[in-house]
Parts: sequence; C-alpha cells; structure tokens
Amino acid sequence: MLDRLVNGIESFLFRNRIGVILLFALTTVFLGFQASQLKMDAAFVKNIPLHHPYMQTYLKHQKQFGGANSIMVAVEDSSGNIFNPAFFDTFKNVHDQLFFIPGVERSQVKSLFSPSTRFTEVVEDGFAGGPVIPADFSTTEAGLERVRGNIEKAGIVGRLVAEDYSAAMVTAQLMDFDPQTGEPLDTLAFAAQLEEQLRGQFEKDGIKIHIIGFAKMAGDVADGAKGVLLFFLIAILVTALMVYLFSRSMVLTLLPLVCSLIAVVWQLGLLTVVGFGLDPMSILVPFLVFAIGVSHGVQMINAIRKRVADGLSTKVAAASAFRSLLVPGGVALLSDTIGFMTLLAIDIGIIRELAISASLGVAVIILTNLILLPLVISFFQIKAAKANAV
Repeated sequence: MLDRLVNGIESFLFRNRIGVILLFALTTVFLGFQASQLKMDAAFVKNIPLHHPYMQTYLKHQKQFGGANSIMVAVEDSSGNIFNPAFFDTFKNVHDQLFFIPGVERSQVKSLFSPSTRFTEVVEDGFAGGPVIPADFSTTEAGLERVRGNIEKAGIVGRLVAEDYSAAMVTAQLMDFDPQTGEPLDTLAFAAQLEEQLRGQFEKDGIKIHIIGFAKMAGDVADGAKGVLLFFLIAILVTALMVYLFSRSMVLTLLPLVCSLIAVVWQLGLLTVVGFGLDPMSILVPFLVFAIGVSHGVQMINAIRKRVADGLSTKVAAASAFRSLLVPGGVALLSDTIGFMTLLAIDIGIIRELAISASLGVAVIILTNLILLPLVISFFQIKAAKANAV
C-alpha cells in the first residue's frame, strides 16, 4: 500500500516536473517577500512562564508594586567622586532623559533626584526628613556636602549610590506598551533609544554610562545577531567546499545548497505568515534548518549519482532516488519536527516560538530537499564518469 502511494506520488511529480517546479518558484517568491517583512521581536513576558501561579500573582499586582521588567542606568564619574558640579548636572540630565523616553513607567523612575527618594533623621523635636536632593539644591560646595549627608541618612548607599561614591544610579520600570502608539512596546527600538539618548549624549568628559536590564540585553543580542549573517555566509562557503569535495560536481554542489537556502527562506516567510517575529534567542534556527537541509540534500545526490554510475539516465536515477528516500527521509524529518514540537510543553513564550520556528523549518525540508531537489536534478545530465568519481 505504501509502495503504491509512493509510486503514485513519484509518477505524478515527474510527469508534471515543470508545473511542480513553477509552483515551488512562485511559493518561494511569495514567502521570500514575507521573509523580507520579518522583524526582530523581543518581549519581556515571552521569557517568563505566564501561567505559573507565582507569575499570575506577579501580573495581578504588577501595577501596584511595579513590574520586573526594569532598566538600571549607572552614571559613573571616572575620578571616583560624584560630588562635583559636572557629575550632578549630567546625572540630572540622565534622570530627566530617561523619564521622558516613551515606554518608561514615569511613576517608577527612581534616583537621587526623585521626590520619593527621601531621608529621615532623629532631631530634638522628634523626626525630620525630606527629599535627598532638596528643591533649592545648587552644585555649590555647601550644597554638595548637604546632599552627601542626606544620602547617608537615607540609607541608600549600596543601592542608588555606589559604596565608594564613584557612581549613582537611575532605575525605571517599563510599560508593556508604547503610550504614544498603543502598540506593544518595541523592546529593540527602546534599547536603541537608550544607547542614542543616554550613552550617546552623556558619556563624555570623564562620565561613563552603564545600562543593564532585559531591554538592553535584548538590544545587545539583536545587534550582535546582525554579525551572524557574516558567519552564515562563511558557513555556506565551507559547506559548499565540503559538498564539492564529496560530489566533484558544481551542479551536485550548488543544487543541495540552493534547495536548503530555499527551506530557510520558506521558514522565515512562514514565521511572518503565522504572525511571529524572529526572536534574538532564535537567531540560530536558520543555521539548523540549513544544516539539516544540506544533510538530506547530500543523501539525495549520493543516491542519484550511484544510480547514474549504474547506467541509468539522470531523470530515471532521480525518480528512483526519490522513491527510495521519500519515506525514510520523510520519517526522519517528521521525527525531528515532532521532537521540536515537544518544546511547546514548556510554558515560556520564547521557547514555544523557538519550537514553532524550528518545526516549520524542518518540515519544509521535506518539500525542498526530498521533492524539489530530485525534480531539478532530473533536468541536468550527469555523466557516468563524473558520477563514478564521486
């Protein structure tokens, strides 16, 4: 029964080679366009198990107590002493700039300049207190000494101020959406704003800016991911060299690589179709898809060249190789797909998206490397002498 089905598929595909290849070409153009619309996507909530009871409690009280998606900006004075006019002028500017960046929960911005940063002390009449930096603060020697005393009374050394007084910090909570557009907060764009509007403007003249937080980490990963393209090109060249040394044929080298790259294009395009973006943490999935595709492509060309060496024409050899590898190759790729889909059981958004991305990529290899590849090879004439040299 299975043999009859495989023979029927082989007969249909190889009788309609041009039509099937044209359909693949049109699909590749469409999914290639969709892949060009793919955007990097990073969100804090994708990194936590939202249905866990602890996370449910966190989400319930997030507005009252602030979220865990925070940004910390440390402003350091290279001289090792923050009590100078230049530092406090810059620190005030950093506080104000961060306060007004869209996506920051302004009520949760905290630093020495926040009205909520207060000190208390025991005096003769009981208790006294006020903001660490008073409203009439000026960067005179007396004003700076007064702030130093308030900092010590507030007990914030080691939290908002470094223990050696070499730096001070601004902390802020982030919203889940952009208040200007109402759309979910673009974490990567926010990270770029931090670099441009904070580090770019204020890191100079002995002042250093240090930024940590999920948004900054995601932005750094995304920036680093751009360099992955260079490694991808190097990987393709190395793979092409290895395949050529195996096949001794430019045709049998290029076609598996092209079909594997088509699988990558399809995978990225399908992500856009299903409404996903490419998470920075999933940037290596296209490498995985390409590697698996080349592996199955080499199996296919090896089967074809052996049949050509036995005296069959390229078309007949391609059809025979297709029949022999469709079931075992398809089962292997489906097993890989199911293996990746088991990751869907993990209640973390970024892991689930990785599972879907990898599953889509491995699944389309069935079409591009087990069907398209032998169909395209059947149009080429592979000489038996060259096949014997493989």
